[in-house]
Amino acid sequence: MKTLSPQSSVHTLDDYSPPQEAVAVLHADAQLLVVAKPAGLLAVPGRLPEMQDCLIHRVQQQYPDALVVHRLDMATSGLMVLARSLAAQRALSEAFARRAVSKQYVALLDGQLPDAAGTVDLPLMSDWLRRPRQKVDAAGKPALTEYRLLQRQADGCRVLLTPVTGRTHQLRVHMLALGCPIVGDALYGGRAAPRLMLHAQSLALRHPHSDALLQWQLAAPF
Repeated sequence: MKTLSPQSSVHTLDDYSPPQEAVAVLHADAQLLVVAKPAGLLAVPGRLPEMQDCLIHRVQQQYPDALVVHRLDMATSGLMVLARSLAAQRALSEAFARRAVSKQYVALLDGQLPDAAGTVDLPLMSDWLRRPRQKVDAAGKPALTEYRLLQRQADGCRVLLTPVTGRTHQLRVHMLALGCPIVGDALYGGRAAPRLMLHAQSLALRHPHSDALLQWQLAAPF
């Protein structure tokens, strides 16, 4: 196992055309919702009027009390949890902050990883001159990603990614740092594809009221 330490896709905000597919609700109880975010849909509204169509607004049409707890990049698909009360939102947000929520992603990479498993431990910060890009920088915030090879392919590989921290674009920049940008990630030089090949496939957390361990899986659509 190797540890690396310091020493956009078709879906872009330049032409926001969110998918029309419905947001599937995979779990609903009095405290929280778990939903499947399609690729290309903003998790929360943007600043411009044409960017108000987003996951939280769509879900609130059916569940008016739904509240945001965390986000996925617009181009990323997969599992998201929403709260249904301020108390649940606070409890879930605190769970994310103390890293008590387990998340795993599947990605297709443009290139071959040097090792079957490893860790990327590289600090990240905003690349102010090329926003919204992020970059590896010693002055940035700590960022840690674990990766495991699932399958080698002729033009890349399929991997399982576990973000230990939750920085903006963390998985995308860390894979770039390994020389293997995510397929479909035009922002970071990935090979062209119909979408960003990054999907949040598993989520596990403690219920904010009962403390029961809850787990969900959602297979990648690629």
